[in-house]
Amino acid sequence: MALALIVLAVAGFAAGVQNALAGGGSFLTFPSLLFAGLDPRAANITSTIALFPGQVSTGLAGRRYVGGTARLPFKALFGISLAGGLLGAFLLLATPPSVFARLVPWLILFATLVFAWGSFFRRPGADATARLGAAGSALAQFAIAIYGGYFGGGIGILMLAALTLAGMQVRSAGATKNVLAGVMNSSAVLVFLFSHEVHWLPAAVLGVTAILGGLTGAWLLRRVNEKLLRVAIIAIGVALTIAMFLRQ
Repeated sequence: MALALIVLAVAGFAAGVQNALAGGGSFLTFPSLLFAGLDPRAANITSTIALFPGQVSTGLAGRRYVGGTARLPFKALFGISLAGGLLGAFLLLATPPSVFARLVPWLILFATLVFAWGSFFRRPGADATARLGAAGSALAQFAIAIYGGYFGGGIGILMLAALTLAGMQVRSAGATKNVLAGVMNSSAVLVFLFSHEVHWLPAAVLGVTAILGGLTGAWLLRRVNEKLLRVAIIAIGVALTIAMFLRQ
């Protein structure tokens, strides 16, 4: 039991850092909960509950960088994320997660490629017509929010891709997606909070260490060189894609 708690603590801290920088922390907490003896469904529910406080604290820590896109204000992104998260949570109650689970590696791969293109291959002189407009940004965020409320793996990478494609700087996009991820997951948390499948001791260990990791990640987000940050995000996306394909 002691070894399992140590593994959970390390996974929680690493997941908090990863969520703050790019997302995908659940891919660390989920297997650590399986290692601790939880079944897959309970691990998924417990992971969602455990990571939520870290998402809130990370979003608050980086709030000075939070904003909207050039054509879509943050309030609109907030409302879209809340509505999509609610819809995704209801879909989770009505349908099995197997279909979305099979799509996860492809979604992360696509998002990573889009982010890499926007970061290093888009022509410097490309004008705003090459970016997502208000309608495109809204539709992309709504689709990501539905997915976030339903399953959630890789929503950070997907939002970074969508927000940077809409013209946001990567530092602001990173801080904004941290807040919006918390908004999306709040719906799932309300659904799962009173579930008998939540294991509270593992959730507490993961939750506390994820908060510490999230604050560390938010600190790094403000100080890491932007080019290095883009490279790190792409590397995380590639690693997540490979890991998710191997799990299938």
